[in-house]
Formats: sequence, C-alpha cells, structure tokens
Amino acid sequence: MEIYQKIIEKADALAPAMTTLRRDLHKHAEPGWLEMRTSSIIARKLTELGYEVLVGDAVCKRDARMGLPSEEVLEAAYQRAVAQGADPEFIEATRGGMTGVIGILRCGEGPTVAMRFDIDALGVFESEDADHIPHKEGFASINRGAMHACGHDGHAVSGLGVAKVLMDIRDQLHGTVKLIFQPAEEGLRGAKAIVENGHLDDVDFMLGSHVTGENEEGSDLTPGSYGSLASYKYDVTFHGVAAHAGGNPQAGKNALLAAACAVTNLYAIPRHSGGATRINVGKLIAGSGRNVIADEAFMELEVRGDTTEINEYVSEYALRVLKNAAEMHGCTMEIKLMGAAESMTSDDALAKRVARVCAEKLGMKVSSNLMMVLKGSEDVSYMMNRVQEKGGQACFIRVRTPLQGIAHNRRYNFDESYLPRAVKVFCGMVYDLLK
Repeated sequence: MEIYQKIIEKADALAPAMTTLRRDLHKHAEPGWLEMRTSSIIARKLTELGYEVLVGDAVCKRDARMGLPSEEVLEAAYQRAVAQGADPEFIEATRGGMTGVIGILRCGEGPTVAMRFDIDALGVFESEDADHIPHKEGFASINRGAMHACGHDGHAVSGLGVAKVLMDIRDQLHGTVKLIFQPAEEGLRGAKAIVENGHLDDVDFMLGSHVTGENEEGSDLTPGSYGSLASYKYDVTFHGVAAHAGGNPQAGKNALLAAACAVTNLYAIPRHSGGATRINVGKLIAGSGRNVIADEAFMELEVRGDTTEINEYVSEYALRVLKNAAEMHGCTMEIKLMGAAESMTSDDALAKRVARVCAEKLGMKVSSNLMMVLKGSEDVSYMMNRVQEKGGQACFIRVRTPLQGIAHNRRYNFDESYLPRAVKVFCGMVYDLLK
C-alpha cells in the first residue's frame, strides 16, 4: 500500500480512541506546570508504543522555567493528579512542576524532525450551559477554574496519534523523530526551558501547529505562519511604607501612587517606526483601606512587539518607567519575568513543502495563502528560531476545524474531526522529510 494512503487510513482508524482520550484530558484539565496527570499519561502511552521517553529534568531545564506557581500549588496539583489516576511510574518525575514529555524514535541515519504539541490548560471556569458540548456530553472539566479553552487537549492527543502512526511506518523512515509535548505554553512559559536543555540543537526540521476555526474557502489548513509578536510578561511589586492617611500622611511611602504613576506612563511609551508595539497592564491590586497609605501594590503587565528587537525596545522603556515611578514616590520595586516569546516566521521552502504534501499526497484542501499572520504570541518561537539559527528549517501550521465559542472563552470547544486531520499533516510531513 502506498505510504501516504496508509497514513490516511491509520489516522482515520485512530479517531474513536483519540476522541476518548481527548475527552479524558479535557475533563482533567491542568494549567501550565501543573500538567502532572497529563504528562504521566503521555509518557505511559509513548513507552507502550516503544519510544525512548524523557520526563522530568530530562525535558525542561529546571531553573529556566518561567511563571512557576507556588510550592503549595504545585504540591496540591501533584496530590490531585495522583488521586485522579496519574500513571504511578511517571508521576513522581513531574513533582514540583517538572512537566512535559519528549518521545524519541530513532530510525537510522538521516535528518532529525521535531514536532511540538502543547499540553496545558487555561485558568478558565468552564461553561455549564446546557448546549455547551463538553457539559452536555459529560466531559467538562472537573478541576474547577481550569479548562482546555484553546485546544491543547487536542494538540496533545494528536501528538500521540502521530506517535502511533509513525511507529507503524518506522521501517520507511530514515532519521530521527522527536515528539515534544510542551508544558506551560499559555503565558509563554515553557518552550524556552526545553530549548535551553539542548533538545532543538540537532534538529533539521521543526514543525509546530495550532487548531484554528478561521476558514478560507473551506480549506483544511494554512501551511505556514508569520507575524507572531515577541513578548515579555512581568509581575511587578511596589513596596512602600504604611501610615495614617489623615493624621500622618507624610510618614508614608505610597506604593499605590507609585503604581498608578507607572500605569499612566507605561501607556505613554513612544511607538516604534519599525513596527507595531503593544503594552497592557492587566491587573493592579493595591492598598488595604481608605485611611491607610498603601504600602504595597502588585501589577501584572505585558509588552509585545512586531519583532524581537522592537519588543526589547518597549521592554527596556517599560522597565525604566517602573523603576523611576517607584523612586519618585520613595518606594522600592521588584520585577519577575513570568513568560516570554520571540517573533517567528516560517521558512518559505518548508511551508511550500507542507502545501504540496497535504494537497497532492493527503488530498487536503490547502489555503490559497501560503502564510497566515499570527496576531498573538507563541513560545514555539524559541524552538523554531533555535532550529533556524542552526541552519535548519521550521514551520508553524494552522489546522482548521469548526469551533464552538472563541479561544480562551468558557464556551470553547472544537470539532474532533481535527484530531485525525492533524495526525495526517504531521505524519505525511515526517514521511516526506525522512523517506
């Protein structure tokens, strides 16, 4: 049987099992660095398939993780994962937020192809509306305040489908396959820790993707992407001195005032002629009462830029604003980097190859636009850029399916026909690159 046809048939045959597993992961949603049950299940299934499996410290560089929850939250998530049926062999390696899994398939001499599948959920309360399909069909998240509202449950499961099909055709492959199941994509926290462990240094071809509902002429996918915004995510704490607001205000150092001064000036940062910039203060908490000079203020903000260089410009300016606002009001300040991404652009040659394979070999309808602009940020950029810096090629694919609700919304859900479609795209590309 012609290999591409074999890939199509095997992917379609996996659809029921993938749907069942996707619904299980959706029901047990785990946000970034808490994907302990999820990681243990992925590691178990890769092991059973015969992959070389990396977990724990072998996946992420421990001190390169960003936006890590508190030790109390991490330990509670570990205990919950155990209680919810995590695999006993692999769960211990995830303790303390060492989540993520890499499966390696070595098929002799040849190039190395890496694929990224993100696995984390969001901090969203899932809808309980009667017409919300996960609620209606009994697989809505039981972990209140955590929800797969961006399709990463589907990404994880499609990655395991890819693993199964590639193992079935391994005698036709010449080279090495790396399946990277990445934690903490939301907030741009996880990819850099994998890159800094060296996993992308020997990769010749890097493929990432994301499910999308955006549809052009009924197409199944857009081969490549560009325009992803570079970004930094910061947590900032201002420290002042409390005092009686009426009786002794001059003795205080007003952290709330310092933070408010910072906010107005952050939004006044000059724009950049080289491209778009973004800044947003999404959270500000300060003070304890109307008659108390606030001695602490906490802020969550992000900056973004069309390119990595423009993002650096905005970030450096923002850090000066924050520092000077604190000093103006006699306060001190501490900043913690919670997440980051670089800008990225798919290689034209690899995107064209994706288009050709999907259209000619897999019978898919490919968008007439080779590249789709990404309006947000993606930390797969660290993986793609590392591969490109080393002389390899990288591509970020958008695979389409109907959606219920928009991404990051409590009513989000995707049509599960996406699962075998994504498997076909990845496996078809791996075979084309390693045949």
